[in-house]
Amino acid sequence: MSTDLRGEVRLALETPAWTWRFYLRHFLVVAGLSLVGSVQRIVVVNWGEHLPAALSVASEVLVMAARVLLLVIVWRLAMRAVSWRWDNLSAFAREHWPSLVIQGVLLSVAFLVFDVVAENVVAGLLPEDARSAYLGVLLFMKNPTVIALTFVWWVGLARQVLRDRDTATVPAT
Repeated sequence: MSTDLRGEVRLALETPAWTWRFYLRHFLVVAGLSLVGSVQRIVVVNWGEHLPAALSVASEVLVMAARVLLLVIVWRLAMRAVSWRWDNLSAFAREHWPSLVIQGVLLSVAFLVFDVVAENVVAGLLPEDARSAYLGVLLFMKNPTVIALTFVWWVGLARQVLRDRDTATVPAT
């Protein structure tokens, strides 16, 4: 593997490594806000047909609000000690496009495993009467893990591409 490609792989792996550290450091706030979606999903999957339509819609709005709040909090925590500019995005994309492709592949693999395989393939292998419970538990678990980690990863990617390379940055806590 060429030195340039090795450097791009290393650069691409910085974001998921940062994501994991950030997630663990801020686990209570990330998982806490994600549990709003977890509880809503398990209720809707298992008892949705018994809920009034207005309550189902209101619960979806609540989940969306919790996710937007999560995104805002993660952004503020991640970017608070980082010097960044929107102009850095195009320079990073031009200079480090292989890193961005690698991260896209990694996110795609995660999507395939945790969404397509876990939700569709595994659920399809289960007896009909077990699918609802399986999907309820799966969606309950995905909110504070897979979905939350994806949000943090996207913010970490934005942090990576937007930050000033010429100035020293303090790692986000």
